Amino acid sequence: MLQNQYSTHAIEAGTDEAGRGCLAGPVTAAAVILPRGFINETLNDSKQLSQKVRDMLKCIIEEQAVSYSVTHLGPLEIDKINILNASIKAMQESVLKLTPTPIYIIVDGNRFKPTNGIPYSCIVKGDTKFMNIAAASVLAKTYRDAYMDIIHEEFPMYNWKQNKGYPTKEHREAIRKYGTTKYHRMSFRLLPEQLELDI
Repeated sequence: MLQNQYSTHAIEAGTDEAGRGCLAGPVTAAAVILPRGFINETLNDSKQLSQKVRDMLKCIIEEQAVSYSVTHLGPLEIDKINILNASIKAMQESVLKLTPTPIYIIVDGNRFKPTNGIPYSCIVKGDTKFMNIAAASVLAKTYRDAYMDIIHEEFPMYNWKQNKGYPTKEHREAIRKYGTTKYHRMSFRLLPEQLELDI
């Protein structure tokens, strides 16, 4: 079972993002402060859970968390500052929306930037080790998936309801056939042959 938290601080937030490798849609981050005694044996990295389990956990997290927040950063911002900076910014914004303000932050992965002077630690595969990061990964994933379901209605030919904007064969074929939308990340390699030169 995952550990409750990393530090000895009373108010520790975990943060994570979803959608970093997608060709379309936002990068979505969440930050969560869980009660010190919080226990859930099902909670894990959102990628290892089914949609049904993630949806169930989302309700539990939102009900029992001391505080949680979610931030979407769209394609224009991603293209402007790059996906790594956008991922970090979305996590920072999520942390800053928490009440009370955390005393310590733990971040999934190995990159972060100082946020209001709050000390932090980056933890590789943190979403498989600590409950507050895993909770953030579940919220980031469920909120992003719900967003992709909504914009799917606007552009059903890309089947975002199914692929969530990831670079599946079907998604790339749709880009080839129909072109791009305002939701596509133009700084990404949308089609494999983009790097090939016509000689």
